[in-house]
Amino acid sequence: MSGLRGLCAALLTIAPLASAAHAQDAASFYKGKTISVYIGFSAGGTYDYFGRLLTRHLGKHIPGNPTVVAQAMPGAGSLTLANWMFRIAPKDGTAIGIASQTLAIDQALGSPGIQYKANEFNWIGRGTSNVEITVLWQRSKVKKIEDATIYDVPLASTGVGSPSEGYHKLLNAVIGTRFKLIGPYPGSTDGLLAMERGETDAAFTSWNTLNVTKHDWLDARKAMVLVQYAQERHPDMPDTPTMVELGKTPEDRAMFSFDVSGGEVGRSFMAPPGVPADRIAILRKAFDETMADPELLAEIEKAKLDFHPASGEKLQKIIADTANVPPAVVARMQELLK
Repeated sequence: MSGLRGLCAALLTIAPLASAAHAQDAASFYKGKTISVYIGFSAGGTYDYFGRLLTRHLGKHIPGNPTVVAQAMPGAGSLTLANWMFRIAPKDGTAIGIASQTLAIDQALGSPGIQYKANEFNWIGRGTSNVEITVLWQRSKVKKIEDATIYDVPLASTGVGSPSEGYHKLLNAVIGTRFKLIGPYPGSTDGLLAMERGETDAAFTSWNTLNVTKHDWLDARKAMVLVQYAQERHPDMPDTPTMVELGKTPEDRAMFSFDVSGGEVGRSFMAPPGVPADRIAILRKAFDETMADPELLAEIEKAKLDFHPASGEKLQKIIADTANVPPAVVARMQELLK
């Protein structure tokens, strides 16, 4: 018995040392390595901006200070990158990707060409959410969302299959709004101009775009935000309802929550499945520190971009909830959008 007690005592002593050595191995792994941040979209947009922003600041927060480089891999709305990250990318913690905010939604909807499972990626963190909104011009009789069930609301659409059509078709079908889709216009900027010219009373864009490029409209009360497409109210719009809040039943709210979940994902980063857990822990910790880096924050302030980061753990749950949405929710949404 005394020999057994001695063995147990020795194992208890060795276990913490082994754990510390394992952590040290994970930390020292990155010394002299290169981490590639793969960007699934072409230059000029916010995916590219946040991808390159992370590239400039991440390395100094990882033990061993690895080199971090940006690699563009555009194609098929970032599906090319997502499939490559899932099937081919190195699974040693040296590959990070930023792809479409709708990866999990597209998977749940069974979109063609998908060769990944969004919830099996290791999500590292979010640079910012991307809250989309319906903007209303002052000429409209509508002053709050309830009014939109009484009066017609001509709205600039960017085409079939776009969020500008999908969100408003669902609102019409579920809560009885009377959005009349006009267009299609080439893009959301064109839709805003159409609203300003009087061709429509409403348009669809992101809060970041409106706040940065058309803030004078808000100051002069020429325009207002009618609905925000998010699961929670944006701090800058505490008095504007989310689409989820407008659901009349638990089933409505579940469908709306699924539909807007892409905005919660926003500009987020993932690593392939199969990366050792200790390296994912290092990347997540480094990401959180990077998002609080004064030099990075100064760049965000100068660019005047929306900035609402989130941890990898929170993001992993958002993705899992979306990818594993009950089939009945998906079927109902697809039927209403026909």
